[in-house]
Amino acid sequence: MDMCKDLYQSLQVLESEDKPLSRLERLKAMNGPLLSWYEKHARILPWREKREAYGVWISEIMLQQTRVEAVKPYFNRFLEELPQVEDLAQVEEERLLKLWEGLGYYNRARNLKKTAQIVVKEYGGKLPASYDELIKLPGIGSYTAGAIASIAYQIPVPAVDGNVLRVVSRVLAVRDDILKQSVKRGIENDLRLTMPKDSASSFNQGLIEIGAMVCVPNGPPKCTECPLESICLARKEGLLGVIPYKAPKKPRRMEERTVLLIEAEGKIAIKKRSSDGLLASLYEFPNFEGIWKEEDVIEKVSQWSGDTVCVEEAGKAKHIFSHVEWHMTGYRVQVKTIPPVFLAVEKEEIFEKYPLPNAFCAYTKLIRGES
Repeated sequence: MDMCKDLYQSLQVLESEDKPLSRLERLKAMNGPLLSWYEKHARILPWREKREAYGVWISEIMLQQTRVEAVKPYFNRFLEELPQVEDLAQVEEERLLKLWEGLGYYNRARNLKKTAQIVVKEYGGKLPASYDELIKLPGIGSYTAGAIASIAYQIPVPAVDGNVLRVVSRVLAVRDDILKQSVKRGIENDLRLTMPKDSASSFNQGLIEIGAMVCVPNGPPKCTECPLESICLARKEGLLGVIPYKAPKKPRRMEERTVLLIEAEGKIAIKKRSSDGLLASLYEFPNFEGIWKEEDVIEKVSQWSGDTVCVEEAGKAKHIFSHVEWHMTGYRVQVKTIPPVFLAVEKEEIFEKYPLPNAFCAYTKLIRGES
């Protein structure tokens, strides 16, 4: 570690007290130590094996709002079933959502298919080797366009995500709100001017890697392991605790819901959500606003089915969305036949065919027999 650190230090542009580096000089000073560090510390990840545009694109969309370790099995399964853009363009939406089940933010998957169809129709089945063309496609913003362009095609454009914003804002001691688009655009523009033109892939991935492994999102940064330590203004000025700055978010809305696991002869009741709004077009267990008591459940299900109803508690669960938080109370409900207002499916189909959101995972585990 000491030898590596000495190498990083020797590659850095050191500044004097009477002549501090300018903003662009400081960013350009990152290049040597960053590339050297990444060469030695890059993680082995499945989407880095081939660096083809299709795999890079799928991985980057999956990695939005999702941890790397959680994405690995999804990525491998997705590419095994849909190995080419043409496969993705033709897949049925229900199957696509089932492959995506558990990753959340399901519009990401829908936009994947929309983009695949455009790529097949207008680009001959190959993602365009152009940042300006990539950013026009559904679900591809400036970060994803930059990642595909630089990693797959070595085009020297930045890829600025939350990790990169955190690292660069600390190196430059940026005190502005990094969630503002103007701040992000400013960092993108400056990186475009200073990043190495012949090492775009390693540069962008190196910055992301430092943000994931060293200048970490949760907890104190591991500055003594960072190749950018000597040029980091936030460290020099004692601002690591306040940079990056993010304006406080509005508190999430709380909703109480009752979830019913209605079972009969090895089958269970599910229903499909509407085609727009939260969790659009996904399947779910019957659930309703408010917290029902056991007698409420018996009365309501009896009205639907006309059967004798046996009810037992299925526990409480919580799920957090971006702007709303569900607090759920569950019941297992035994009836002779599934009420006709719902879809009756074999329990195995819950896990193999119908896409259910993670919001109900605590109750899905009960159906599977897990504790």
